[in-house]
Amino acid sequence: MAEEELPGVLILDIGGTQGVLENLAALLKKHFLLITMKEFLGNKEEMSKKIQSVFVFECRPKIDRELLESLPNLKVIGNSGVGVDHLDLKMISSFGVKVTNTPHAVADPTADIGMALMLASARRLVEGNVLNFPG
Repeated sequence: MAEEELPGVLILDIGGTQGVLENLAALLKKHFLLITMKEFLGNKEEMSKKIQSVFVFECRPKIDRELLESLPNLKVIGNSGVGVDHLDLKMISSFGVKVTNTPHAVADPTADIGMALMLASARRLVEGNVLNFPG
């Protein structure tokens, strides 16, 4: 599939401290034309027509009414986290846009941390560490 035929997906950036991880961006590029927020803001008129999806990574980019109004062909917002509390679902759906997320992406690590915290609490691990190794 040629790059022109790929649906456009808006992301904040690639790499850096707030962008999509580079290996994830490589995967997305196989199926989408990645458009960074900088590219979008630099040429809103042309880019807004190409964007059919927004990929929200670590709550970025922020989805607000202004952004939704500027994306006439937007169909779906994909959120890379478990919850969607940071998204105004009612407002988004009023634009006819669907929202997806990855509910099981961090289920195992969350369970592991929960078990670790319960065991540490039951065994008074933190207190023992402080008593044995005063700082």
